[in-house]
Amino acid sequence: MGSVDTRTLPWSWYTDATVLQLERERIFRRSWQYVGRQDELAEPGDFLATTVADVPIVLTRDEDGALRALLNVCRHRGSLVCEGSGTRATLQCPYHAWTYALDGRLLAAPRLEREGGADQTDLGLVALPLDTWGPFVFVSPDPHATPLADFLDDVPERIAAAGIDVDLLAFRQRWEWEVAANWKLSAENFLECYHCPVAHPGFAAVMDVSPESYVLETRGGRMTQHGPPRPEPRGAYDPTGEIERGEFHLLFPGTVVNVMPGRPNLSIGPIRPLTAERTHRFLDYFFAPDADPAWIADSLAFDAEVGAEDRLLVERVHEGVRSGLVETGLLLPESERLVAHFQSLVVSALA
Repeated sequence: MGSVDTRTLPWSWYTDATVLQLERERIFRRSWQYVGRQDELAEPGDFLATTVADVPIVLTRDEDGALRALLNVCRHRGSLVCEGSGTRATLQCPYHAWTYALDGRLLAAPRLEREGGADQTDLGLVALPLDTWGPFVFVSPDPHATPLADFLDDVPERIAAAGIDVDLLAFRQRWEWEVAANWKLSAENFLECYHCPVAHPGFAAVMDVSPESYVLETRGGRMTQHGPPRPEPRGAYDPTGEIERGEFHLLFPGTVVNVMPGRPNLSIGPIRPLTAERTHRFLDYFFAPDADPAWIADSLAFDAEVGAEDRLLVERVHEGVRSGLVETGLLLPESERLVAHFQSLVVSALA
């Protein structure tokens, strides 16, 4: 093998607020992102205020049962219209009581007619693209977003081929946390298992993370790792079952989809920048409805252990790169090629 000559992005890109602003505008505001589950808006009238990238949105289930994503910004003076979640017949801004239907139409605006009027049909909440894959809901801030199927690439087919019917999975729980590090470091840590033997002893005791068995693939915005469990796995997690291989996908910029070997399971969630030096994460965990509760508990505990290890790793990297005394790092051309591909996507988007 030749010399290692793949440089990382400049370390300054991991702490610079100006770079983050460009990433928000040119990457996150032009991308599909996972925002939650259909069962969170099960009945007409249900709403849920959340964010996609840094954009405030409100998800609604309108009177006709249609699921919608609306910009959570009043068309009058820009206030947030909703907070939290619940069930309502209309959405009313708390500032001046402009009232909207669950499909976004402006229904009432005090004094609007008396003071010159305006065409209410042009003053509804701005609709954003929304689509679903099974129980999973995705939103894009880009009104001209490409179809969700293009973003998902072949991940749904891979999950189905592994033996998982996502429509039959049951939601178990959400884990939510913050990382004191740049979002790219969180993504890049996910994209390589070069660190697994030393930093994740429990994971490496279950999964065969040798370069001969642990496969890395890229295609467009999809970056995938997959591999089998060890022939004789050790530890608390039992990988035996109909799902024969683990598969771990990142859909650029930050949607993570994980499947572990064993019984039918899946976790999915976003990597979302809060600031240049802080990242928000959550994962929604799904299992077969008849899965053994003890196995689910072991699975969640196993993932929590790996997640805690990763959080510490990523925060230590951020502390190192923010010193500013070294300009870049190095990437191994094989073991870290998903990281290199991810960084090339960032560069292309910002250019």
